[in-house]
Amino acid sequence: MESSSESIRNYIWGKNTVLETISQNPKRINKIFFSDGINFDNKLKKIKELAQKNSIFIQFTNLNKFNKYFEIDKKKLTNINFQGVIASVSPVEYQDFETFLNKKSDKYRKIVILDGVADPHNFGAIIRTLVAASYDAVIIPKHRSCPINATVEKTSCGAVNHIPIIKANSLPSIVDTLKKNDWWIIAADGQSNDNYFEISYKDMNFAIILGAEGEGVSKTLLNKADFKIKIPSSFESLNVSAACAVIVYESIRQIHQM
Repeated sequence: MESSSESIRNYIWGKNTVLETISQNPKRINKIFFSDGINFDNKLKKIKELAQKNSIFIQFTNLNKFNKYFEIDKKKLTNINFQGVIASVSPVEYQDFETFLNKKSDKYRKIVILDGVADPHNFGAIIRTLVAASYDAVIIPKHRSCPINATVEKTSCGAVNHIPIIKANSLPSIVDTLKKNDWWIIAADGQSNDNYFEISYKDMNFAIILGAEGEGVSKTLLNKADFKIKIPSSFESLNVSAACAVIVYESIRQIHQM
């Protein structure tokens, strides 16, 4: 087993995360570790059943030994609540942008573009929100973005297995291509004159751009946006995952409003 911070990307843990992954994408699972002497509840029984069905190797071991191998930001984790199960996994496969763009759909599509969001908890929470709201994809830049690691998978509760995640070499180029294909671009900007609920999200393909906390959306992408929106606040601005949830569910409210 590796002893660097990269090793954490090869494992996921927790009942919900492992169950969701093995249910939706069992080919990602290489091996499952159960805690010695654990009492199997319904979720753990289901994980074991699916592992056996998909011929995934199972091992019983002392899970606490994994702590010394898992590092984040060079600080070793201690006393992780593995909930009795860890899975060795292959990386999430990124989707191809052109394939996504050319996919035929009988409804308008909606996506989120993350410009420099590097915090894994925010990234995981955003993915969970987008899956819950039936968004069609999330696009991240090749650089200045968070990798899909164990923290992202845990925070998303396995939602990473339910949505196309596209890694782009150039976000400005992606935005240009979307615009040429009749997509509307909406950028979150705290300095905007328009509130997030004052624009219409109905009857169009659209992409919402969210920037990193403190930095926001880059000027290049702001200049390409068709709409700029803000979330009014009498205090500090919301973190990016909370802001995403607010804007996304306003779009869903409008789309489903009769």
